Amino acid sequence: MSIRFASLSEIADQKYDSIIDVRSPAEFAEDHLPGAINLPVLDNDERAEVGTIYVQQSPFLARKLGAAKVFRNAADHIETHLSQYDGSWRPLVYCWRGGQRSGSFTWLLQQIGWRADVVDGGYQSYRRLVHDFLYNTTLPHRFVALDGYTGTAKTKILAQVAALGGQVLDLEGCAEHRGSLLGGYDAPQPSQKTFESRVAGKLAGFDPRLPVLVEAESSKIGARIVPPTIWAAMKAAPRVEVTASVEARCAYLRAEYDDILSNAAMLQERLHTLREHRSNAVVDGWMDLIAAGDKSALTEALMVQHYDPAYTKSRTAIGAPVLHQLKAQDLRDRDISRLAEELLGILNTQ
Repeated sequence: MSIRFASLSEIADQKYDSIIDVRSPAEFAEDHLPGAINLPVLDNDERAEVGTIYVQQSPFLARKLGAAKVFRNAADHIETHLSQYDGSWRPLVYCWRGGQRSGSFTWLLQQIGWRADVVDGGYQSYRRLVHDFLYNTTLPHRFVALDGYTGTAKTKILAQVAALGGQVLDLEGCAEHRGSLLGGYDAPQPSQKTFESRVAGKLAGFDPRLPVLVEAESSKIGARIVPPTIWAAMKAAPRVEVTASVEARCAYLRAEYDDILSNAAMLQERLHTLREHRSNAVVDGWMDLIAAGDKSALTEALMVQHYDPAYTKSRTAIGAPVLHQLKAQDLRDRDISRLAEELLGILNTQ
């Protein structure tokens, strides 16, 4: 049977045992339905080969070669990845447009006796839902933004609120980036489409009657762009501000960013780009601290001379109201738990 989803909530609520993406690994890596596994019926090279034959020789020859490869690969998946499933297994299958690849694989699964269905319109129908949700509609959710200077443990506080049952949209987690010039990880960020799928999927699973806590970010997290409806809601959201001493913030950042602070070459390269925003004398001072290996002094200098002024400028420009201030003590684990509990209490009154 062909299944069409009218909303992202319907996808989140689906009751299938497995979601199978039969597209090539490259297509799957760019983006896919939440929770899907990749069982390609044509790999990257096979898909390119069939496509070339279709264009340069004959659609018939391409379909014949494609069919042979599809069923050969499908048979391998049945003997390996799907061998553990009994007759009650109920999978949902999709490809790019809900066409020959997913149709062929679904037919084969049905012949075995499994209750397989195919997504009408394939990945493209899902992507349209994500795009409409993030770009063309008004979000039904009420945001509350967690604000504060760099180093006030906002990300950890958000995670603790989520663990306590609060609705939290972790944009940095979705983007796999810590949200600043020095916030990248060694692994590349997910694609923009994957980032948007993660954001939309989280929001689709939230109760719109309850507030959603989000960190007060900029409109970009690393190379990923926050979708306009999310960004507009974040700018308009009332804020809860975390305050902490410079000493507490410095100690927290030294621990959290030790991987970056220990990489002198990378630090020099990235901080050099800030010469267009800060004076040469300031940046030269940072370079001297990097050369000396003084991580604590460098952390404090970056906060006071760069991150704090940038935060103040951005906060003033947005001008959203502050609901409450959370006063941190030392930003250690017990303090973060206390702040999270206090923040959840504030959210429950909104």
